[in-house]
Amino acid sequence: MEGQFINFNGSIYPVGYPVMGIDNRGFRYGDGLFESMRLIHGEIKFLSFHIDRLQRGMKALKLEGHSYIDAYFLNEKVQELLKKNKSGGNGRVRLTIFRDSGGLYSPASNQTGYAIELTNVEESTYIIHPKGLIADVFEDVRKPVNSLSNFKTCNSLVYVMAGIYKNQNSLDEAFVLNQNGFLCEAISSNVFIIYDKKVYTPALSEGCIAGVMRSVVIRLAEENNIQVVEAQINPAVLREADEIFLTNASKGIQWVMGYNKKRYFNETSKFLIEKLNTSSSRLSAFSANTRNTIL
Repeated sequence: MEGQFINFNGSIYPVGYPVMGIDNRGFRYGDGLFESMRLIHGEIKFLSFHIDRLQRGMKALKLEGHSYIDAYFLNEKVQELLKKNKSGGNGRVRLTIFRDSGGLYSPASNQTGYAIELTNVEESTYIIHPKGLIADVFEDVRKPVNSLSNFKTCNSLVYVMAGIYKNQNSLDEAFVLNQNGFLCEAISSNVFIIYDKKVYTPALSEGCIAGVMRSVVIRLAEENNIQVVEAQINPAVLREADEIFLTNASKGIQWVMGYNKKRYFNETSKFLIEKLNTSSSRLSAFSANTRNTIL
């Protein structure tokens, strides 16, 4: 990361520069939320999807300034970082929003602070993992289902513990269950399961993140006459599924090759990622016009 810069509350600093104090509420309480976005040829893909979810998340957390953090604001700040970092235009952008005030559990105010990070990526398209992912179910800590479950909050200990489980068991991914023991998502992705010639994904009411790529893939599937059912999913179906793939905004679509001794196909995931790469510009325009009816 040598020579790279970040934006912290409107000022540009080198990566690693001490930009916040010990009393930062994001550090102390996980009091904030974030968006991870894909940058291709200098364009933030599906930006209006991200902005819509971010603004609704800020409202849910009672954070001020949600209307100020819009597409114009984020585009301007990201382009500034691209120039400063002398980036080739392909990468991942992380925008973190936090409550920038004092107080203990009860904040002194709802003033908002932010940080923007840019990580370079070589690929200028979404690519599928050539060997597929090996995954297992993480059962030690379950994700609660509540009004904040669909947002990417900074309180991420469930995913951290699942990530430790993944590393300890030499896995590529881990499935997270909700408080009721049903399939929720993966560590950083939404889950799609193909079973009995239908595509299933956990419903938002099951507590999963309202993923941007989740919405895009559902739209792509519908356009190509592939039925998607949003449902409550028993993890036992993982042993019977024909195919499983994961989606997130940074990587697009990643197919799962194995779960325990079960091995899966990847026909649908390969088809959808081809459609994603050929249709992403059109879908980005689509999201700008209809985001309120999708997310």
